[in-house]
Amino acid sequence: MLISHSAGLAAEAMALALGIAGQDAPVAAAGGTADNGLGTSFDRVEAAVRSVDQGHGVVLIPDLGSSVLTARLLEVEERVVVADVPFVEGVIAPEAAACSASSLAEVLEAAEESRAFRKL
Repeated sequence: MLISHSAGLAAEAMALALGIAGQDAPVAAAGGTADNGLGTSFDRVEAAVRSVDQGHGVVLIPDLGSSVLTARLLEVEERVVVADVPFVEGVIAPEAAACSASSLAEVLEAAEESRAFRKL
């Protein structure tokens, strides 16, 4: 589940994840404020979490600042967890893990491995 200050950035990152992991990948995005400005809407994020939760837990991937704070407010031990990972790289590996019916811990671990991805 992607959380961004920008609705456009969240939507494009989700499109990338779906393009790589497949259109059935369990991913949602929430970005921007209720009036479509830059920022983080708690209500949008909460609704997106509910929409993607299939009963196995949800990994939240925020971009920065208030999206991190909002994600932390929604954490529920062993149900909704925040991944401290790069926004773009951090979504690809966990989507693949989530599609293979991995546990929440395995999906979080896959996301956290993205911190070590090197580009060169």
